[in-house]
Amino acid sequence: MDIKLITEDLEKIKADAIIVGVFENGEDNEFEKSIDTALGGAVAALREKKEIKGKSGEFTVVHSLGKIAAAKVAIIGLGKKQELDAIKLRAYVADAVRSLQRKNNLELVLALPDTGINAGDVGRVAVEAAYLGSYNFRKHLTKEAEFGDIKSFKVLSSMKFQQETFNTGAKRGEIVAQMTMLARDMGNEPSNYMTPQDMADTAEKVAKESGFKVEVLERRDMEKLGMGGLLGVSKASFDKNPPKLIIMRYKGKETDGWDLALIGKGLTFDTGGISIKPADKMEDMKFDMSGGAATIAAMGAIAKSKLKVNTIAAVPATENMPDGGSYKPGDVLKMFTGKTVEVISTDAEGRLILADALGYINKEKPAAIIDMATLTGACVIALGMITTAAITNNQPLVEKVIKAGAAAGERIWQLPAYDDYKEQYKSDYADLKNVGGRPAGTITAGLFLGEFVGETPWVHLDIAGTAYGEKEKGIITKGGSGVPVATLVNLAEMLAES
Repeated sequence: MDIKLITEDLEKIKADAIIVGVFENGEDNEFEKSIDTALGGAVAALREKKEIKGKSGEFTVVHSLGKIAAAKVAIIGLGKKQELDAIKLRAYVADAVRSLQRKNNLELVLALPDTGINAGDVGRVAVEAAYLGSYNFRKHLTKEAEFGDIKSFKVLSSMKFQQETFNTGAKRGEIVAQMTMLARDMGNEPSNYMTPQDMADTAEKVAKESGFKVEVLERRDMEKLGMGGLLGVSKASFDKNPPKLIIMRYKGKETDGWDLALIGKGLTFDTGGISIKPADKMEDMKFDMSGGAATIAAMGAIAKSKLKVNTIAAVPATENMPDGGSYKPGDVLKMFTGKTVEVISTDAEGRLILADALGYINKEKPAAIIDMATLTGACVIALGMITTAAITNNQPLVEKVIKAGAAAGERIWQLPAYDDYKEQYKSDYADLKNVGGRPAGTITAGLFLGEFVGETPWVHLDIAGTAYGEKEKGIITKGGSGVPVATLVNLAEMLAES
């Protein structure tokens, strides 16, 4: 996609469509006035008839009929100026881009009035809207697509735009959007195209393109290290799709140590194992590696952005399948840290593979650990599909994560982490059990993971509801969402600045 800031006369710009943002209260808008004059008062007439009100998310197409160089004008409502922010702007533009793309309008121009939003933020969200709003996954479709990919997306500069600041924001937005799309692609792939080996191969490809190092631990390495959780979950796939522990290291500065550790669940397909899931919607269990995909993508974005933050990451990648050799309810597994876990349900496997990865990374003594996983159905029941849950042992760190998420438009809600909840996963036969019962399931699953990080500041993000979208809205499309790639990049920036 060709993206640039331009300064041409609106009526002379050749494009399939020009997207013009207008406010609800009809505030001064040089682009609305210019396009209205060029179209012979068409916009004002629609305003008069209340067909264009400028309300949030409003979308109206006006054909130019040769009066300007562009074929059509799409008027998008921005709502009230004082209520507009960068995240809302991104959503409105993304919806417009997607609607126009579906009609094969592939060369687009965005003309925005003075929104009061920083030029860098405008550049960032405009580019994110263009990429993520037009995203679609068509790799396995043999029928010719009804519409193409966006070819060009140009932003018409107003006098108040600062070109250098805009371009910096646009470049950052492009990196984050491209890596978010990578995470989406990985999640949308069927599990026969995204095996543990495929995840490792993807990490190595991203590393070469972005500038970080990858080490892949194999089954034999896990056996030497005593990773009973990862080995236990993967037993049924030892022969066909053996487990991988993908370790990534990025040095953004010359100092020793790790400022940040990222750990993502890489369950490439989850049948539930012996505690098998119902058949209905089991196909969606290909998304159970979304945390791992986001981790790989975030590492790519952090490295491409050359952020001055030393970052280490891990993705335990495996399947969870039923088999004559599968691990079973009642089994006791010895984890990397030496703790023992009684298996109550083989369908609570994510916390077992993450526990080994957390323990392994924690020995590197990072200053902060963030893990992300499609961990519990209870999270979807509690928070739905629009909010990620957070559990922490460190309040200052979780506040940074929540702030980073807000700046990305990725909502995060902190859940309580009282010690009383830990009673639920005590076992009579091992140190812990992998299920604490139905009450507070998201909390007990998160606190279980906290048993493997010691005193290291840590935040667990349960993305069970936010890892994929069921309907199109703003930058979210059906399928993998790429959450929380943008949050992680924002957090890395915050840590680099501090």
